[in-house]
Amino acid sequence: MAAAINFAFGAAAADKKIVLIAGRPSHPPGMHEFRAGCLLLKKCLDQVPGVTSVVYSNGWPADAAAFDGADAVLIFSDGGGGNPAVQGEHAKVLGELAKKGAGLGFAHYAVEVPKDKGGREFLEWIGGYYEDRFSCNPMWAPEFKQFPPHPVTRGAQPFASPGKDEWYFNIRFRPEMNGVTPILVAKPSDEVRKGRYVYPPGPYEHVIAASGRDEVLMWVCERPDGGRGMGFTGGHTHAYWSNPNLRKVVLNSLLWLAKAEVPAHGVDSVVSEEDLKANLDPKGRR
Repeated sequence: MAAAINFAFGAAAADKKIVLIAGRPSHPPGMHEFRAGCLLLKKCLDQVPGVTSVVYSNGWPADAAAFDGADAVLIFSDGGGGNPAVQGEHAKVLGELAKKGAGLGFAHYAVEVPKDKGGREFLEWIGGYYEDRFSCNPMWAPEFKQFPPHPVTRGAQPFASPGKDEWYFNIRFRPEMNGVTPILVAKPSDEVRKGRYVYPPGPYEHVIAASGRDEVLMWVCERPDGGRGMGFTGGHTHAYWSNPNLRKVVLNSLLWLAKAEVPAHGVDSVVSEEDLKANLDPKGRR
């Protein structure tokens, strides 16, 4: 059963409501720490006036009222055929939220759905998705050297992934990237393109053939109905949330999804070692 964690922020906090859905425990310790990651983002959001957030752990909320009044929803979970977004009637629920103007965001593995079960919806909701055998998932350390002028990039400074991590690329986007704005862009080396991917190991000839091309690792989109979407392919390694610029673009994106004003210098946040160690799943040694 999904557990809700919601801390009062004050009378003005209900202006914008952001729902964070953390997937069930997955992968070895320190990886795919969905609950700890969502609670860390919530801790940062709690410092933003006019914003309230709620975290639902262990997958899709059991409470049908969980999305009442939601201005934005982020799903940070496993994906593919097990993506919570495409189980049962969940896609219908998300579609109805989108029609009401709620922003939808998906992080890391949750950007992947089967082409024939969620692909069309993700193109509509967020402008792109990870498509099996088309997109790829190598371990590498991208460098983000510049950002487009956009509310999501406010205050962000160039940064590099603190170490090799599973950053997806060659995303299946809408034709001509219609309505899609790249946020985090980096150029994989030829070695990365030709190297072993996490799964399937690859390499793929079409990925190698695109050598020298910049790749989009995070993006946002605006829907024709006025709603907004976001895809973020990072977040595999929990410790990398220690990077303030990585946090900033994700936190900015959550405000933007909810149609809240992003501060001129972005969302500032401070995360300690204790914060990073808090709420980790009890996975034991693997």
